[in-house]
Amino acid sequence: MRRTTEVEDLLRRHAPQVLGALVRRYGHFDLAEDSVQEALLAAAQQWPDDGVPANPRGWLIRVAARRLTDLLRSEEARRRREESAAQLTPRDAFTTPPPGEGRAPSEDDTLTLLFLCCHPELTPAAQIALTLRAVGGLTTVEIARAHLVPEATMAQRISRAKQRIRGVPFRRPVPADRDARLAVVLQVLYLIFNEGYTATTGRDLHRSDLAGEAIRLARAVRRLLPEEGGVTGLLALMLLTEARSAARTGPHGELIPLDEQDRGRWDRDAIAEGTALVEKALSQGPAGVYQLQAAIAALHDEAATADDTDWPQILALYDLLVERAPEPMAELGRAVAVAMVHGPRAGLTEVAALRDRLAGHHRLDAVTAHLLEKAGDTEAARQAYELAAQRTLSIPEARYLRARAARLEP
Repeated sequence: MRRTTEVEDLLRRHAPQVLGALVRRYGHFDLAEDSVQEALLAAAQQWPDDGVPANPRGWLIRVAARRLTDLLRSEEARRRREESAAQLTPRDAFTTPPPGEGRAPSEDDTLTLLFLCCHPELTPAAQIALTLRAVGGLTTVEIARAHLVPEATMAQRISRAKQRIRGVPFRRPVPADRDARLAVVLQVLYLIFNEGYTATTGRDLHRSDLAGEAIRLARAVRRLLPEEGGVTGLLALMLLTEARSAARTGPHGELIPLDEQDRGRWDRDAIAEGTALVEKALSQGPAGVYQLQAAIAALHDEAATADDTDWPQILALYDLLVERAPEPMAELGRAVAVAMVHGPRAGLTEVAALRDRLAGHHRLDAVTAHLLEKAGDTEAARQAYELAAQRTLSIPEARYLRARAARLEP
């Protein structure tokens, strides 16, 4: 079992490198991706018994290249494709970088592949699905299960995404577009992490596979762009947030809020790494959204108890955050900080200003309920908890909110 898990981890790590190598040399993203999936399947079946080859990446590329060549030969314009395939680099050349090529092509290819999967022509849902498939190495079944949709639905989504970017050159964005495209890449990884850390639907509050995959991909991007403050900040934010995951649920899967968690169960190694990354990120230029959110997470994680939390400093960071990115959920987080510093009525005033922008969102109702409870308005709080429970699609969150409401019944 352990050997199988090690092989799966190895395949997931090599998947984007293999796909990047094929697309860079052959083009045909959709066919190359299918070929890589077949090579990964073959390796998953053979390596646990036969052993991992000395050059696993070269093995995967050779197998995938052979499959891709077969697919190209079966396409229309057979003669043109065969002539093109005959001129391709011999498959043995994939085992080492091309002569005179000083960089590690697999690493550059991984980042280029991320940019391609997060192409602005794709919807956010398609970007996430394609990134998990092509860069994360997850199967369509795994991605569908993570998003609680039928496999056929997810397969269609991925297929449409691949068709959409057919013909897009496999290269990094030009410098003028790079920052905007990198921002999309980071946003996609952040969305994947958030869905893993707090699932928006279903019976489970936390999906460790998605959260772990987002962290792995963020680490890969940081290895390639170590001086990008936004990349460093995002990785720090993920680590500092995920560090609390073991304490977020009780023995029956029930949600435990931050101020009631057993902080002895938090992952101190992840907190130490995340805190060091925050300090590094804040030194890499002006603080952006991810750096500021990571700094807020670090203040929560460093507090020995909930009462020790440095709320004035958190509020100051939220002030910067909403100034630079006036996004409703960030403003909702700021409203909680305002309440902790200036009292629940002050927080409720801030929440009221967000009612139109977050109309119908269960988190607005949940925060309203929490602040009303702190202000002593128990009946209004109970009604707000019930409303939040009705609006969330997460079963653990709904149970928690109904339990809070039940505690306030006369």
